[in-house]
Amino acid sequence: MDAAIDRAALDAQTGGDADLAREVLALFAGQCRSILPRLADPDLSRPERADLAHTLKGSAAGVGATRVHALADAAETRLRGEGLRGEGYGGVDDLADAVDAALRAIAEGRA
Repeated sequence: MDAAIDRAALDAQTGGDADLAREVLALFAGQCRSILPRLADPDLSRPERADLAHTLKGSAAGVGATRVHALADAAETRLRGEGLRGEGYGGVDDLADAVDAALRAIAEGRA
């Protein structure tokens, strides 16, 4: 299994600055905790949830969370109606698992 956070991608984004990397990872973790529950909220419209997936996708790209990025992209596509139909929540179960793995890596200092 690939690392939840691609350290080389994170270093490229932060210029190898360890303090900046920690700050960016903390921001990403907070954003994940805020976005993920709302992404699965059936009271939000599909376009609102698609926008949340898009935001998460961009954040994941910025820290090297490649699996989160890919799954957020897929959720955004489904929520915008550009992919498979019938997934009312945009297929967030796999995304939630990927976010959990990324958050664990951050918390354990593996990122």
